[in-house]
This record gives sequence, structure tokens and C-alpha cells, in this order.
Amino acid sequence: MKMRKHIFRWGQLLLMLLLLCPTIQAQKIDQPNVIIIITDDQGYGDLGYTGNPHVKTPNLDAFAKKSIRFNNFYVSPVCAPTRASLMTGRYSLRTGIRDTYNGGAIMASNEVTIAEMLKQANYKTGVFGKWHLGDNFPSRPNDQGFDESVIHLSGGMGQVGDFTTYFEGDRSYFDPVLWHNGEQEAYEGYCSDIFAEEAIDFIEKNHQTPFFCYLSFNAPHTPLQVPDKYYQMYKDIDPSTGFEEDSRPFVEMSEKNKEDARKVYAMVSNIDDNVGKLLKKLDDLKITKNTLIVFMTDNGPQQTRYVAGMRGRKGSVYRGGVRVPFYLRYPSKWNGNRDIETTTAHIDMLPTLAEICNASIPTDRKIDGKNLVPLLNKKRVDWEDRPLFFYWTRRYPERYNNMALQKGPYKLVAHTDYDAPIGNFELFNLANDPYEQVNLVEQRKDGAKSLKSEMNNYYNELIQSANLLDPPRIQIGSEYENPVFLNRNDAGGERGIWNQEEVYGKWEVSIAEGVYDIKFRFVKPIEKGGKMYLEIGARISQKKNELDNADFIEMKNISLPKMDCSLIPFYAVNGKKIFPFWVEMNKIN
Repeated sequence: MKMRKHIFRWGQLLLMLLLLCPTIQAQKIDQPNVIIIITDDQGYGDLGYTGNPHVKTPNLDAFAKKSIRFNNFYVSPVCAPTRASLMTGRYSLRTGIRDTYNGGAIMASNEVTIAEMLKQANYKTGVFGKWHLGDNFPSRPNDQGFDESVIHLSGGMGQVGDFTTYFEGDRSYFDPVLWHNGEQEAYEGYCSDIFAEEAIDFIEKNHQTPFFCYLSFNAPHTPLQVPDKYYQMYKDIDPSTGFEEDSRPFVEMSEKNKEDARKVYAMVSNIDDNVGKLLKKLDDLKITKNTLIVFMTDNGPQQTRYVAGMRGRKGSVYRGGVRVPFYLRYPSKWNGNRDIETTTAHIDMLPTLAEICNASIPTDRKIDGKNLVPLLNKKRVDWEDRPLFFYWTRRYPERYNNMALQKGPYKLVAHTDYDAPIGNFELFNLANDPYEQVNLVEQRKDGAKSLKSEMNNYYNELIQSANLLDPPRIQIGSEYENPVFLNRNDAGGERGIWNQEEVYGKWEVSIAEGVYDIKFRFVKPIEKGGKMYLEIGARISQKKNELDNADFIEMKNISLPKMDCSLIPFYAVNGKKIFPFWVEMNKIN
């Protein structure tokens, strides 16, 4: 009898605790774990689920079948703008992101990212893979809300900005030196495997509290490097075949295109295996139901291959460049295996997660995206078709050059001069012409002019964004990062600056007062007898080089005041001015 009374009292106590502490239940219901998986240069057609007969993606195909599929989901034509919009809910130009390099891929530190928003709601946050929104303080992942980060630099491994892998050549994706919480660290294995393993480890360590995991694969971006066992899966296929009965447009593939496609499909199959491992870990930890997972890609394919009949590829504002797969799964909230045809975009991710995760959306700035929850709840209340603005040109947006505005079924595309008449534009009805083949501009000039007016409004507003007019500067000599490595991805100067030797370049910096040791690294060894010049604001220092075939030149004990300025280094020898590959700034006192 006493035992029954004790059991009854314990039951009453437990019930009271549950009633008095609703957050015990609410944490599971109102704060799901969040995983965003994004791949790099994987086009809409690089999945079995989207009709590709060659690529093997069983895990992603199964995931798509169980998910809510947003079939008209759009991103920016290239990487950094897509990532800025995804992270902030804003058009990338508002954030200071205007390009993938040329100094235009540094996001302003005053932007609020998904990670910062969710951290305020007590989430643990981690990023693994590609960041591409700034490699120095205050724009690194750990400065922008991430507790844990394992990333490569710049826009891609093996690229000039990622100087820890650049000189590895055709091995840059294997056994790389990566950046763990801002510090260089050597890893073993293939990059996609490493990033997935680090993400899985982060999930395992943090699965008892709400977490946000941003798994941002750098594959299948160039250079097209992949473990041989995956390449062997595709070495004998012809990626241009299998579409004979398909009435959709298909671009002719060269032999190089075919070989590139084989490597891309191999890289995608590796990603698919890693996604399978991550999904299994969620099952093992018994957190699948309470985990919201998104799979998407960042833009269209870089190379010519199957893209489901759409026109254009990476860099283009046609659908092949900006329409990507977007699959969302959250089993405890919504049933999967359904399609949403409403036009949606990368800018919608932040406001959507704010509502789902009970987080506070920033209220002191314009959020361009819309909350997708009404669509997920099968409601179209307050959901009006809004315009989507697309652009991309090197350096800064150029009026009417590779620019588009989509509203409802109509899309106006500009590949023309800044003062071109409406007849030089293209107008498509995507409902009737999803492959953008029939230009209706002559038949519907009034409608085209109306869309052109809206395009002008977007362009004029965005080009005046504060973070574009006053772009973010790299902070040198701060307590948060010392030494600072200035890399080629963030160098401005001549348009298209990359790995050239004789090129004018500079970095826009904010320098803390102090004494610095400065090291200059070059793409190739330099001749002796020249002089190294360093222009920092109005201060110019020079040093003669007496070493032949030197990789480095050092300047020590350079006293600098606090200032915002351009940092301009070059080595003058035999009538040439050679720009360094990277510059190390080390504040010694």
C-alpha cells in the first residue's frame, strides 16, 4: 500500500513538473536541430532524382522522395552571392558581396547570419567546408556566429586564395591543410570525406542540445579531383547519351565536357555516400524526427552537361544558372513526399528558420526573403508572388548586362547595353516556356516595360547599399587575428586579378597602431637586384633584394599608425612590377 502511495505521489510530482516547465517539451517541438547541406557547382541535373540517367545518388534520391520538394527554388548565378543571401536573408549586394573574388567576396561584419540568429536562441553552431564570405577578421565564420568551423579559404581548394592548398596542384583535395577555428591544421583524407566526418563529429558532440550544422561541400567545384574508386564508376560512360527520347533542349558536349562530367558525377557520388553516413548518424542518435534538414546547391553547373533541358549554366541568369534542387525534411512537423511549385529562393531561408526555431529575426534592416512556413503548412495566406532580381558580372553589377527580373510566370532578361531599348531585352513566360526558348518581348512590350521599371528600381536600390558603398575592410593587428594573411581572393586592383605576376593589386585594410613584421610570398621565385615597395596610405617603405630565386621577401619593424587605407605591395625589377601572391602581417608590439 505504501509503495502504491509513493508511486502515485511521484506521478503527481512528475505531472506538476511537466505543467510548470513546458520548456522541457517545447525545446523538442519548437527548437529542432537544423542541418543545411549545400554543394558547390552541382547543377539541377546532377541527381538521379532530377532525371539524370548516369549519376548514382541513391541516398540523395531517397532523401528527395521523403522530403518536401520546392520545385521552383532559385539562387544567385555564382557562389559567394548565393551564400551571403542564404546566411542573411538579404540580396548579396546589401551585405557587401558583389563578386566571387576581386575583393568582392568579403561580407560586412554588421550582417546577422543564421548562425548568429540561432546562437541567440541557444543553438550550438558549426560550419564545415566552404565559407567564401571572408577569410580574415571580422568576416570569418567564428566572427559571424559559428562555435566550430573547419573550412578552406576563398572560393575553392586549389584556388589562388586558398594558399595552403594552391601549390599542391592535382593533390589539393587530398590531405589538405584546412583552417580549424581560424588556425591552420593538417588533415588526412579526401576533402569531402573530411568535411562530412567533422560535421558528423559536431552533431554527435552536440545532439543533446539544439544545433545548427552547415555542411558546405566544396565539391564538385573545380579542380575536378576525386578518389579513384569513384572515378572508376564512371570512366566508361558517355554522359551525352540517354537523352534521345527526351524532347527537352540538350547542349552538345565536347570530349572535354564528357570527361569533366565523369569526374563531376564521381564527386557527386562521393557526396551522396557522405550524406548517407550523416543521415545514418541521425538515426543512430535517435534525433531524425526532430532534425530539420535542407539539401540544396549553390548555382548551376560550371561545365556543359545535362541540366534538365534548362538554358544556361553557372554565371548565367537563365534558369540553368539559378534554379537548383531544394529539399526540406522535418518529420516531426511535416509529412514529406510532396511538391511545392511556388517560386522561392535562398533569401527565404533565414526568415523561415526564425519562425520554425523560435528565434528572433533582425528588425533593424531590410530582410528580402519570405517565411516559407505558410507554404509548408499548405496555406497561401499572405503569400503573393514577389519579384526576384538576378544579376552577375565581374567586379560590380553592370546595368542590363546578365541581369534578370522574374515575377509570376514572366521573366525579363537583359544581355545588352545600359541604354538599350526594350526590344533588345528578352521576355519569357516560364509557365509555357520553362526552357526560355521563345522571346515574347515584341508581343508584350507593355508588360516587358513594366518589368524593366521594376528591374531598374531593384538595381538602383541595391547599388546604393551602404555595405557596397563603404565595403568591409580587413582588420590588421587586432587581438582576434594575428598574424593576418592577405590572400589573392580578397585583392582588388585590376579587374580579374588572379594568379598573375605582373598585375596591379591592393587590399583595403584597417590597421591598428603598432610595429609589424611583414612577409611577401610570390607565385614564382623572383630575380635579385630589385626593390620591394610597400605603400600603406601615404607611407612608402622599400627594401632591396640581394637573393636570387627567392620565394619570400621580409620587411621587419615597420611602425604604422592606426588608419584605414589601401595596402599596395609590389616588387620592381627589370622594368616589371610583380604583385605578391600573399602578404603576412604580424603585429609584434
